Amino acid sequence: MEPIEGIDVEHVTKWFEDHVEGVQPPLGFELVAGGRSNLTFRVDDTAGASWVLRRPPLGSILPTAHDMSREYKVISALGPTPVPVPRTFGLCEDEAVNEKPFYVMEYVEGHILRDAQTTERVLGEKERRVAGESLVDVLADLHAVDIDAVGLGDFGRRDGYIERQLKRWHTQFDKSKSREIPAVEEVYQELLGTVPEQGPATIVHGDYRLDNTMLGEDGHVRAVLDWEICTLGDPLADVGLLMVYWADPGDNTSALLSAPTALDGFLRRAEIAERYAKRSGRDLSRLDFYVAFGYWKLACILEGVYARYKAGHGGGDLGAFEAFGDHVVLLAETAKNAVDASH
Repeated sequence: MEPIEGIDVEHVTKWFEDHVEGVQPPLGFELVAGGRSNLTFRVDDTAGASWVLRRPPLGSILPTAHDMSREYKVISALGPTPVPVPRTFGLCEDEAVNEKPFYVMEYVEGHILRDAQTTERVLGEKERRVAGESLVDVLADLHAVDIDAVGLGDFGRRDGYIERQLKRWHTQFDKSKSREIPAVEEVYQELLGTVPEQGPATIVHGDYRLDNTMLGEDGHVRAVLDWEICTLGDPLADVGLLMVYWADPGDNTSALLSAPTALDGFLRRAEIAERYAKRSGRDLSRLDFYVAFGYWKLACILEGVYARYKAGHGGGDLGAFEAFGDHVVLLAETAKNAVDASH
């Protein structure tokens, strides 16, 4: 059997036999493309059943990053709520099994839309509108979850979210950067001095966007994915970041290199904000601040990814990450423009 980078086939198979009822080995493991950070594998058994296994990236890991138990805990807690998440099967924290912790969840059938070409093939104009509406409604549902009732009351500090995020990502950036990027420092100081007052804390996904969801053929969100930086805090940070990833026709300020949301049918940024405000009852008058914060945070995160890929620790296709270096600088400059506009 061919060795699979990131998977100890023998030990992981044994774990499946002990924890997943009805599994039929031998198991097949396939690295699912698109994960820029944690590695995501599709696991298939001989009876045709499928699961998803998530583990941290290869190579060295910053102390607070890629915590599998947090991701597992939040997905499990959201199971009974209106927020669509995969069913979880178990968390393995014994590093003797697979070198790093991992967890296993249900494989959800559907589409992850990362580019315009795929989106045009999968969804018609009507379904694209549904996708935009569903994305907003699911986010509002997430922010309406009673954190104490679902057992996430101790999931993180509730107050001072933006201040803590600024400090966290600035520290991560300092530890992992591969060069000096002056705009990152300038925006950091600007944001620190103009933080809006935080309302009641909610669950914050931390990376909520179209391609972190699984969509059905009808456009509805079937599962929200990639919970690795989820915590408690200010829900408007999720709305700001959704705006960062959402391209309107003719603009080039989206954080994605190829944003499908500019296609006909999708809601526009203004409609996204309007629908969220209506569904949630929240005041979005300082949304520009959260958009600037979103661009800045993304620049910090992607610099870490870029540095890791430069060091050869990515797994999968390395060529796709060459453009990241320039993109980080562009994001930092866009954050600077956005923070200037928010005053």
